[in-house]
Amino acid sequence: MSPNAAALLVIDAQESFRHRPYWSEADLPSYLERQQALIDGAAAHGLPVVQIFHVDDSGPFSLASGHVRALAPLSLAPTAVFQKRRHSALVGSGLDVWLIEHGIRKIIVSGLRTEQCCETTTRHASDLGYLVDYVGEATLTFPMTNPLGQVFSPADIRTRTELVLRDRFARIASVEEALADAAPQQAA
Repeated sequence: MSPNAAALLVIDAQESFRHRPYWSEADLPSYLERQQALIDGAAAHGLPVVQIFHVDDSGPFSLASGHVRALAPLSLAPTAVFQKRRHSALVGSGLDVWLIEHGIRKIIVSGLRTEQCCETTTRHASDLGYLVDYVGEATLTFPMTNPLGQVFSPADIRTRTELVLRDRFARIASVEEALADAAPQQAA
């Protein structure tokens, strides 16, 4: 692989979330369409597609729950699968070792939740020296309420997340931009 080889990370896009009290289907159709387009485009370009699952010892994120599987109806044949117990996919999962072993220097971040595991992985990867494309349209989150009772919509959260990541930790990219820039270059 070239020294700037890229990989797509599909973070926590798992059935476990359907069993959380904050689960909402409101933004699910657009997320699924954009996430699937990113997965399919990465596969078509020959990019590794890395699936990362969050696991806990109990509840819907436990392996015993049966919910630690791809969020339906997403379809992917991952190049590699990792499990994590922290917000960053790069902590304790073995992903960082795999990326180094495969010459990956650029990652494309997608998945659940926009402001939590996707943002944390983006910041961590940037601090480790990776180039990062953050594809907000291929992330999903849910409404949140602050202690003052102010409700932040998923769109508000995505806007804020992209604001704080842009040009400091990542390039904010559309599905199409991320795929175009990550496609292997043909030798002249």
